Amino acid sequence: MSKIKVMSEVMANMIAAGEVIEKCASVVKELVENAIDAGAKNIKVNLEAGGIKKIEVIDDGQGMDEEDAILAFSRHATSKIYKADDLFFVETLGFRGEALASIASVSEVELETCMGEVGTYVHLKGGEVLETRKSSARKGTIITITNLFYNTPARLKYLKSETTELNNSISYMERLSLSHPDIAFGLTNNEKTILKTSGGNNLLKTIHEIYGLNTSSNMLEIKASNDDFEISGYIAKPAVLKKNRNHMHTIVNGRIVRNNEINRAINDAYNTYKHEGFYPVVVININVDPTLVDVNIHPTKQDIKMSKIDELTRLLYETIKETLYQNLLIPDAIFDDAKNKDQGEFDETFVAEQLPNFITSDKNLEENEVPEVNQLILNIGYEEDNDVNLEFKKLKLYPIGQVHKTYIIAQDETSMYILDQHAVHERINYEMITKKLQEQKTYTTQMLVPITIELSAADFRTFMERADVLKDLGFEFEEFGINTIIIKAHPTWLKEGNEEESIRTIVDLVITNEKKFDKTKFLDNMAKMISCKMSVKANEDLSFEEMEKLLNDLVKCDNPYNCCHGRPSIMKYTAYELEKMFRRVL
Repeated sequence: MSKIKVMSEVMANMIAAGEVIEKCASVVKELVENAIDAGAKNIKVNLEAGGIKKIEVIDDGQGMDEEDAILAFSRHATSKIYKADDLFFVETLGFRGEALASIASVSEVELETCMGEVGTYVHLKGGEVLETRKSSARKGTIITITNLFYNTPARLKYLKSETTELNNSISYMERLSLSHPDIAFGLTNNEKTILKTSGGNNLLKTIHEIYGLNTSSNMLEIKASNDDFEISGYIAKPAVLKKNRNHMHTIVNGRIVRNNEINRAINDAYNTYKHEGFYPVVVININVDPTLVDVNIHPTKQDIKMSKIDELTRLLYETIKETLYQNLLIPDAIFDDAKNKDQGEFDETFVAEQLPNFITSDKNLEENEVPEVNQLILNIGYEEDNDVNLEFKKLKLYPIGQVHKTYIIAQDETSMYILDQHAVHERINYEMITKKLQEQKTYTTQMLVPITIELSAADFRTFMERADVLKDLGFEFEEFGINTIIIKAHPTWLKEGNEEESIRTIVDLVITNEKKFDKTKFLDNMAKMISCKMSVKANEDLSFEEMEKLLNDLVKCDNPYNCCHGRPSIMKYTAYELEKMFRRVL
């Protein structure tokens, strides 16, 4: 007797549900994406207990007739692709035809839909149709899911708490709102409004509705293209950083996607503007020929493969880097009262009048004064003789004193400045080292006492495989016994008296770098580490001459506003702000 049997349709759908429907947010995702594909402009999601008890999605899309309303719950039933070639031109969010069948197989579903005349009501449980009848003529679709995972107790057991399930749905709805600013979205839980967007097709306004004024007023617009890709959207100034990657939103042809290479390019562009472990808020739309994108690699359709990915990541990196570089500004210690307003209700008049000023006020140059920012050996975006930050370079800062042996107080004709002495010196050293690394000729210093470094067998082999990068920088070394190297010369830019510590740090960095050695990242990380070790520290006394030299060197920097790890180096109090603090003005 044959052991192989063709499983029933219900069983096949339940297995498919294990891939497609993982949690309440998975149901929300599939139903809302169907509403978007149906042309809806108003979509409301109503949850009970975070979706555990009920998920209801109401839309004003094109709806379905009776035949399609019943057929939609059959496996692989779809209106979005008809032949194999259509997979190469997918422009809808859904196309597999698995979602509704999978959801229906593990829950109870009520569907009410209409194309404008007579509506259709369908009631299913466990994938079986219990009732069909005519319903109201409201155009669009209302679909309600209850008893989720009632017949798959193992999956029901692993549903998270109401708070976790709700947070997952909120996070998804926020991303979806940002990817479709032309659609008005609403989300409620237990009849309490959680999210609401206006659907006015204004991405910046949607960012405000999601994140509030503090974030939306710190966004910079980007727009660029090459032969294959068009990118547009908004990126946050380094003042707005988050502790996870969840706020890096990338949208390819209207689809929210996850792609490690894209995220890495975005994060690398912020490299010298932030601490490690912090991530920017970005909303970036990427338009590309559908034939260059493969969305059919995972049931959730959020992981994608893309042809010519290197061209895209280069475009993203260079555009973001240049935008940040052209919008550098000393942060005010006290923000305008308007920026500190409670986020509360969206004030269209206030934002229409004030938001453009917040976004454009950081431009300190006319467009024709900003030179093209080239991608150099370190990809840091600096040119040897550029005119960026002319306003800052004109400053004449005079040191007044030192506070807690850590902060320098300075002034000019209009303002008072507080500077972090370590961050200032680190920025100066970082730019000095990176410019030395860009020079064609290297200058070395022979060591009176060579440094001997013993390594493990594995580390020694790794070091020798990557040794050429150090030779190119001016280091001279040779093997010296078993798994040992001896350093005989080093570049002149290493700080005198700190050579051994710096060299050992560099050797460790060569060994501990990622398995796929990236010379560009190595050089940048090395410049950061060495510039930190070379710099004055907190709790270190400085003479007036030393403070004056730091100020004079800082104003010559290309990016004087933060250290190479992203911390602010200088804060400004204008005379007006000081007077306001002490109520000399009201």
